[in-house]
Amino acid sequence: MFRKLLKCLREYKKVSILTPVFVGFEVVLECIIPFLTAELVGQIEKGCGMDVIVKYSIILLVMALASLAFGAVAGRTCAIATAGFAKNLRKDIFYRVQDFSFENIDKFSTSSLVTRLTTDVQFASMAFSLIIRVAVRSPFMLIFAFVMAFTMGGNLAWVFAVVVPFLGVGLFAIIKIVMPIFKKVFKKYDALNESVQENVKAIRVVKSFVREDYEQKKFEKASEDVRADFTRAERILAFNNPLMQVCLHINMIFVMTAGSAVVVNSMGAQLQVAQLSALLTYSFMILNSLMMISMIFVMITISIESCRRCVEVLDEESTIISPENGAKEIKDGSVDFNDVTFRYPGNNKVDALDHIDLHIPSGATVGIIGSTGSSKTTLIQLICRLYDATSGDVKVGGRNVKEYDLESLRTGVAVVLQKNILFSGTIKENLRWGDPDATDEELEEAARLACADEFINQFPEGYDTYIEQGGVNVSGGQKQRICIARALLKKPAILILDDSTSAVDTRTDAKIRKAMREYIPSTTKIIIAQRTASVEDADFIVVMDGGRINAVGSHKELMQTNEIYRDIYISQNKAGADDE
Repeated sequence: MFRKLLKCLREYKKVSILTPVFVGFEVVLECIIPFLTAELVGQIEKGCGMDVIVKYSIILLVMALASLAFGAVAGRTCAIATAGFAKNLRKDIFYRVQDFSFENIDKFSTSSLVTRLTTDVQFASMAFSLIIRVAVRSPFMLIFAFVMAFTMGGNLAWVFAVVVPFLGVGLFAIIKIVMPIFKKVFKKYDALNESVQENVKAIRVVKSFVREDYEQKKFEKASEDVRADFTRAERILAFNNPLMQVCLHINMIFVMTAGSAVVVNSMGAQLQVAQLSALLTYSFMILNSLMMISMIFVMITISIESCRRCVEVLDEESTIISPENGAKEIKDGSVDFNDVTFRYPGNNKVDALDHIDLHIPSGATVGIIGSTGSSKTTLIQLICRLYDATSGDVKVGGRNVKEYDLESLRTGVAVVLQKNILFSGTIKENLRWGDPDATDEELEEAARLACADEFINQFPEGYDTYIEQGGVNVSGGQKQRICIARALLKKPAILILDDSTSAVDTRTDAKIRKAMREYIPSTTKIIIAQRTASVEDADFIVVMDGGRINAVGSHKELMQTNEIYRDIYISQNKAGADDE
C-alpha cells in the first residue's frame, strides 16, 4: 500500500527527502544545546572568566539560530511535499475513475468515490506530513536524547529505557481496539455523503413533496452514526495522553529524587548540579518525543484506513479496456446482436437481456419501445461498451465491439442518455463536447437541427448564455435539445436517442426526427421512446418485454400482429384507434 502511495510523489520526491534531512540537523543541534549549557554551568562553578562565558554564549546563540533555520526550512519543504503529494494522489484517483466502466463505478458507488477523493485524500496527506517530519523528528530526538542522557547521567538514565516498553504495550493495545472502528466509520462517511448528494440533487422533488423533515431525519441518523463511532474511537484514544502523563511524572520524580540524592551524597563527584539539570532537560525531550510518537500513532491509525481506500481505487482495474492495437475506424453504422445475454454485475441472478438476436443495417432508423423495466436502455449500453455482454457478441460495422479502440468506438457512437446532463459553462462550451473544433456556424446548424436555436436566440447572451451546474437554469425540454445538438456535432456512425425527446412536444419531436433524416441520412439512428409517435416512421420497430425481443416490424405490421405495441398505441391515441 505504501509503495503504491509513494509513486504519487513524482516531482515532489526531492523536497520529501530533504525534509527529514533538515529535521535531522535540527534535532542534533537541539540535543547538543543542553550539553553545552551544562558545560557552561560547570565552567562558571569553576570560576571561569567572561571570555569563556561570551565564547559559550555565542556558540549557543549560533546553534539555536541554526536549529531554528533548519526547522523553518524543514517546515517549508514539508508543506510543499505534502500539498504536492495530495495533489498527485487526488489526480491519480480522479484519472483512474475516468477509466472505470459502469461496473467499476457501481462497485464503489458515487458517494464513496467522492469521499475517497476528498476526506480520504486529506487524511492520507496528513499522515504523509507527519511521517516525513514529526515521525522523523521524534525518533531522532528520542535516540539523541537517550545518548546524551547516558552521557550526562550514566546509569541514572536507564529509567527511560524502562518506560518505553510500557508505553509501547499500551499504544499497541489502544491501536488494536481502535483500528476496526475506523474501518467501519469510513463506510458510514460514504452513507453520509450519499445522503447529502441525493438530497441536494433532488432538492426540487424534496420540496415539492414537502419531505424536508424526512430528509433531515435521514441525514441526522447518518450523521449520528458517524459521531457515535468517532466518539467511541476518540474515547479509547483519549487514554493515550493520561498514559504519557503518568510516565512523564514518574520519570521526573525518579530523576529528581535519585539525582538529588547522588549529588548530595557524592558531593558532586559522581553527578554535578549542571549535569542533573541537563538530565532533566533530556528527560523532557525523551518524554516529549514519546508523546509525539504516540500522537503520530493515533493520526496514522486514523489515516491507514483512508490510505487503504485510496489505494483500493488506484488498484482497481477497469472491467472494460481497449484491446492492444484496437480498430480505429468504424466501417459503417450496422449493429448486430448475436444471441446476446446480459446480467448486471453483483448479486443479480436475473438476466437483464435474454438471448437477443437483432440486426440493424447501416443508415436505418430503428425504434425501440416497451414498458418500463423492459431493458431498452440496457440494450443500447452494450453498443458503445458501457457494459460488456455476459454471453454472445455485439458487432458494430461488422466487427465485435471488443475489438475496437474504446475511444474510437465511443467517438463513432453518440448517445443522448435518458438522464440529460449539462455541465457548468456556456451553451457553446456544452455543445463543443460533441466537437471541440466546431465553428460557430456548425454549432448554430446543429442547434437548428435539434430545434434548440428557437430558445437559444431568445436568451440575451445567445450561445454565450451560462448554464448552471446540472443545467438547472434551463427547462427539461431545452436541456434535451442542447444534448441532441451536442450529439449531432459528433457526426457519428450511430446515433442513439434514449427517450431524449420525452420533454418536448410532438411537433418539435417530429421536426427533430425530420432534420436528422435529412442531415445525417447515412447515420444509423436508434430511438428509444415511450411515445409511439416518436417511432411510427422508423424503418422498423423493436418491441421489448422483460429483457426479450417480443416483436420486430413496421408500425402498420405491429398494429396488426403485436398486442403489446397495439395496447401502447391505443392508450396514447384512444380517439385515433377508435376511428380505425
